Amino acid sequence: MSKGMFVPKESQPKQGASKKSGKDGDGKRKIVAQNKKARHDYLIMDTFEAGIVLTGTEVKSLRQGRTSLTDAFVQIDQNEAWLHNAHIPEYSQGTWTNHAVRRKRKLLLHRDEIDKLESKSQETGHTIVTLAIYFKDGRAKAEIALAKGKKEYDKRQTLREQQDRRDSDRAIASAKRRQRARER
Repeated sequence: MSKGMFVPKESQPKQGASKKSGKDGDGKRKIVAQNKKARHDYLIMDTFEAGIVLTGTEVKSLRQGRTSLTDAFVQIDQNEAWLHNAHIPEYSQGTWTNHAVRRKRKLLLHRDEIDKLESKSQETGHTIVTLAIYFKDGRAKAEIALAKGKKEYDKRQTLREQQDRRDSDRAIASAKRRQRARER
């Protein structure tokens, strides 16, 4: 292109867009662990993506897909977010440099996100739970959520709604199969 030549905006490259060459591709998530019980026990109000500060053996253990988030929760201490009780087992090939299994790990969030989480979590019945740990662009991330505890009847209602949704989906699929069979 010569200087001063008009180029339509659609054909110009987007600013900041670059092709990344990596194993994970264009920001795809490789999920390591999920906390399905948290979605059952809590009403999820808002979700956040946070980076996790890990040691080398913790990353290697995560890449093997070995972790548990059953009792994991997030706590804000002195304007920093910390992940507690996430179980990342020791790396099998690790030596004396192996990590402690249930140590607290720092989460990387923006200041305004930490402030929002801290103010909301101090309200009655609210907590911060970990929903998933995954790799995105080669970096370990945690999906955390501001949540409110469900009562027992809320849990039953949610299960009933899920069952009703499944039943209606089955009925619709069955009706479509019958209709396709008649058209043949």
